[in-house]
Amino acid sequence: MNPVEKYLVYVRNVRRYSDRTVDIYESVLLSFYEHKTDYILPLNASEIREYVASCLDDRKYDPKTVNLHLSVLSGYCRFLMKEGLIQSNPVRLVPRPKVEKRLPAFYKAEGMRKYFESTEYYASEETLDIFMHDPSADYSRYLYRRRLARLIVSTLYNLGLRRSEAVRLRISDVDFGRKIVRVTGKGNKMREIPMIPSLCEELLLYLKAVEAMIEGRRSLTEPLLVTDSGRKLYPVYLDRVIKSELSGVDGITGRKSPHVLRHSLATELLNQGADLNSIKELLGHSTLAATQVYTHNSIARLKTIYESAHPRAKNGGKNGD
Repeated sequence: MNPVEKYLVYVRNVRRYSDRTVDIYESVLLSFYEHKTDYILPLNASEIREYVASCLDDRKYDPKTVNLHLSVLSGYCRFLMKEGLIQSNPVRLVPRPKVEKRLPAFYKAEGMRKYFESTEYYASEETLDIFMHDPSADYSRYLYRRRLARLIVSTLYNLGLRRSEAVRLRISDVDFGRKIVRVTGKGNKMREIPMIPSLCEELLLYLKAVEAMIEGRRSLTEPLLVTDSGRKLYPVYLDRVIKSELSGVDGITGRKSPHVLRHSLATELLNQGADLNSIKELLGHSTLAATQVYTHNSIARLKTIYESAHPRAKNGGKNGD
């Protein structure tokens, strides 16, 4: 087993990284060794600088992607040090490309309000009654898909979930008595997120629809969200739903993705006065630094309010105290 294979076994079985993360690590390491052409140790900073130059100049990777590659290589080198295969981490000697800082994209609360108002019918008891009359009918299946699509948006937005966290939810993760959802995040870290009453009601009606559709009760270990054929959702399904549901909604612009819904909740909570530590716990961030990025959006909003409301800002600072 070569060093890369050993490292991938380590991050999968010991560090317990997700399959997607392990796939990314494997892709980066294979890309590096394709450039290096051999597995001879030790690695040196010169080889890594050459790889970085190749990524930027030949492959036209953006600086953010190159920094991801360097992070993976750094973790790999730390593993090699632990195994006694190299003496030091050469990645530390390689400067990282500068990344232009971009504020997290988010949807304004008014745009999300319009979306939920326009789709309220599909989450109602009225449509559930129509569905229950004949769950196998084509129109009933359509109503189910619309109910599921709205619930996906509602769950991601109201709970601030990552896409992977949403598809991993089980029925047992929802505690209707305490009105919380237990979420397994990165590194298998568990957190509890409170549910607003409307989401509780929406989930209860949805679960009734699923049981009618499959003609029987489901066990608590089964996936919470399923397709109209009863299958567990997959990440790309969520991407397509978000793009379809939010396109054309007045007030919702820019990229349509599950992660932007997560950013939107964090930004709105901060604007409404929630403290950073609470937002950090809700989002499942490992460090406060990951949460602090949302303060930039809040400061931008404060600056807009300041410039429109401050007596001197209105006239450019003239004729005021």
